[in-house]
Amino acid sequence: MAEKQTPFFISKIAKYLLKPMSQSNSWLYRRTGGRVMGSLGGRDLCLLTTIGRKSGQERTQALLYVADGDDVLLVAAQGGLPKNPMWLLNLRADPHVRIQRGPTTMPMIAHEVDDAERAELWPRLVKHYSGWGQYQSWTDRVIPVVRCTPA
Repeated sequence: MAEKQTPFFISKIAKYLLKPMSQSNSWLYRRTGGRVMGSLGGRDLCLLTTIGRKSGQERTQALLYVADGDDVLLVAAQGGLPKNPMWLLNLRADPHVRIQRGPTTMPMIAHEVDDAERAELWPRLVKHYSGWGQYQSWTDRVIPVVRCTPA
């Protein structure tokens, strides 16, 4: 079986544009309490702040999310690229994160869900944003799902 590959244009966009786009989105979101850049395609975004596992500096990423009661579900898709996003590696090293939804920021504890919970959540997540299913088809890695619970 041939190795799955992310489409060429997606890998180039990710390499050169995702980081600066995310930084500017996060800046606008934070300064407007989510009134500007608080959604993408009609789906709400949140800001996830982790501590860099190497730098020790705060790192903030704008992400689509799904609310699950008081919990926040995140998908470490990174556009179907072959490697996990840095934010996932950071929260594996230190699960204490901050999530901003609109003007409200909350300390949370993040953990990757196990295989059984992922299997249960995945259809709901893909129903919320079908791109996640497409990204999974582009990569050999199982795209992790993260549950953030209030600290």
